[in-house]
Amino acid sequence: MELTLLGTGAPEGLPRPDCPCAVCAAARGGAVRAATALLVDGVLLLDLTPGAALAAARAGRTLAGVRQVLLSHPHEGPAMELPPGLPAAGRVADGRVLTLLSGHRVRAVPMDAPGTGYEVVSPEGERLLYLPPGGAPAGLDAERARPEPYDLVAADVVGRPDAVARLRAAGAVGPSTEVLAVHLDHDVPQGAELARRLAAAGARAVPDGTALAVGAYRPVPQVPRRTLVTGGARSGKSLEAERRLAAFPGVVYVATGGGRRGDAEWAERVRAHRERRPASWRTEETCDLVPLLARDDGPPLLIDCLSLWLTDAMDRVGAWDDAAWEGGGEKALRARTAELVDAVRTTRRTVVAVTNEVGSSVVPATASVRRYRDELGRLNAAFAAECEHLLLVVAGQALVLRG
Repeated sequence: MELTLLGTGAPEGLPRPDCPCAVCAAARGGAVRAATALLVDGVLLLDLTPGAALAAARAGRTLAGVRQVLLSHPHEGPAMELPPGLPAAGRVADGRVLTLLSGHRVRAVPMDAPGTGYEVVSPEGERLLYLPPGGAPAGLDAERARPEPYDLVAADVVGRPDAVARLRAAGAVGPSTEVLAVHLDHDVPQGAELARRLAAAGARAVPDGTALAVGAYRPVPQVPRRTLVTGGARSGKSLEAERRLAAFPGVVYVATGGGRRGDAEWAERVRAHRERRPASWRTEETCDLVPLLARDDGPPLLIDCLSLWLTDAMDRVGAWDDAAWEGGGEKALRARTAELVDAVRTTRRTVVAVTNEVGSSVVPATASVRRYRDELGRLNAAFAAECEHLLLVVAGQALVLRG
């Protein structure tokens, strides 16, 4: 099955008309994207967009052989002009199956938002799933009996990463499934930043006009197994860490801070974090990280954060007191830190950990706080040494230090 992406952008395209934002201002040349439209084997057009015939010609294709035009989402604005010779565009009722004269079978997949997804099976058996902008499949329990994953999924990965997570949980996206990001809008800068975010989800984006052979072997993006995200206070490091796992199901969110009775500000922080997390994620409030890391068959871990883990570790060994520190607290803390670093080195789970970058400001006035600063610096360095991917978040922007 040959798939030609006539467009890969949001319904309004990229840049959006009359939008002054930084992403739209920088969308020039190869970063320009027309509204998403997919041409399958020259016979099926998924979504009709302005200039579809010209887009096909630029890609070295023609719409002359198209026998079915299907819409995936409501198209706002004036009626779209239908290129001469094309059949009328329409949508298919959820669950209905169309069989084209070419032998392609198309099934309408129900969504949790206005729109329709389409599963396309070629006469040779290659399988493609196309999802509308802002939509994720609904009722995936019925899909669990699916014998094998799709060969290719084209979806709104940036806007609805949970759609990919649902498909992974149902077995519809597997290790060899190619996940393409379409309906790309001005939410994320194009270029390296877009590629980085998509790679974290095991996905990629391609330029308009790209033609792909569905089912042909292509290496899928390798998701880093261990990632450390560091940054200053309110830099956006926790949000960056959450983004990295948003396209994966069953994530265990390890909160090392616990509860603080009577602290309204802390309670508000905890509430904001919980509301950001996908409903499928599970939370564990613990600083006992080694047993979690030792479970080889568990889902991904998001540890937030190492600085609070260190606070707890220092509490346990009495490291805040000078006498206790000299009397064995230092040795006990180093042993506890080494145990954690060794667990990270040997774990087979996907791990994203958050920490704070400290020590770039004034020197703390007390010996105990200077001790904490120094030990956190040592912990960060040792933990980072065991991670394939290291990010520094500054003003909401992630700078790749490794990976």
